Amino acid sequence: MIHRSLTSKISAKLGKGKAVIIYGPRQSGKTTLIRSMLSDMKDRVLYLNGDDMDVRETLSSYSTAKLKALAGTKTTVFIDEAQRIKDIGLIIKILTDNFPEIQVIATGSSAFELKSSIKEPLTGRKYEFNLFPLSFAEMTEHHGLLDETRMTDQRLIYGYYPEIVTKPDERRDNLKMLADSYLYKDILSLENIAKPHLLEKIVKALALQVGSEVSFNELAQLTGTSAPTAEKYVNLLEKAYVVFQLPAFSRNVRNEIKKSRKIFFYDNGIRNAVIGNFLPVESRSDIGALWENYLVSERIKRNHNNTLSSDSYFWRTKQQQEIDYIEECEGQLHAYEFKYGSRKASLPSTFAQAYPGHTFQTVTRENFWEFLEHFP
Repeated sequence: MIHRSLTSKISAKLGKGKAVIIYGPRQSGKTTLIRSMLSDMKDRVLYLNGDDMDVRETLSSYSTAKLKALAGTKTTVFIDEAQRIKDIGLIIKILTDNFPEIQVIATGSSAFELKSSIKEPLTGRKYEFNLFPLSFAEMTEHHGLLDETRMTDQRLIYGYYPEIVTKPDERRDNLKMLADSYLYKDILSLENIAKPHLLEKIVKALALQVGSEVSFNELAQLTGTSAPTAEKYVNLLEKAYVVFQLPAFSRNVRNEIKKSRKIFFYDNGIRNAVIGNFLPVESRSDIGALWENYLVSERIKRNHNNTLSSDSYFWRTKQQQEIDYIEECEGQLHAYEFKYGSRKASLPSTFAQAYPGHTFQTVTRENFWEFLEHFP
């Protein structure tokens, strides 16, 4: 069993009279995590899976009396894939308000659906967490820094989904299955998403542009749609934890790029599955993009898993001066340049003059573990 960083943080919120909500992509380990946490008290846990039709039918009509009868003598109600259940926010509110002795835990793989369902009913009644695929730090804790750094090239190609890490002999087939079905399942279930082929084209276009700035106008032209539609699909992919956006940093310099974004995948393996390329790193023409996606996504996981309050950006000027990654934490700017080889990078003088008091580091194969484990 690979220990997840959020375990102690979630455990600390149990029994406090509020629901615990855990978001994250399908197959990221949400169910496994909660089941392991509740293993010693499984006889007192009511498990409901929103993917099951009979569960949805049972909860299609609800009342305080019916929910109490459903829970019976159980002390914990665990609702998996909660976004699939109609009025789930009101159902959790009734349980939380009327039965404080019952701990409600809910997971969801679609932040778009679940957050919109629970936002108003559960105001002040919930703790929220994001569980992403496995991280460098979690795997380092599991089998040591030396073994995990030896696996770096494999992680760049196949990523960190739990099933991919634990079943390496089946990883290509499992990644293709993840990329083809699971990750899009919640998006395609939305009524206003009627063009799965367009969604697939947009995802592939994003995969081919990792590490580059993304224009919704250009994305629309590439995929044969409108810019607003392209932006809507990207936002839904973000809500389903397939991709995330990194905005441009701009405050002082006139020629800074202000309204732009890069889009990264939460997992390198999914990105490679989308474009059907599992060639080893020594044969890759996109190794720079793979390295950047890996480092940025792992840093985002690291910040979430440690509940760090920080903002992340990239930086570029119209004269093509750029910095791969900037993090602002407690008013301090930390700038990083990513190089897969050992070559050192220099900080653009424009940035150094405009933002004094910053830190700067080149992240390479030799020192990347510090970037993913240590704190500024």
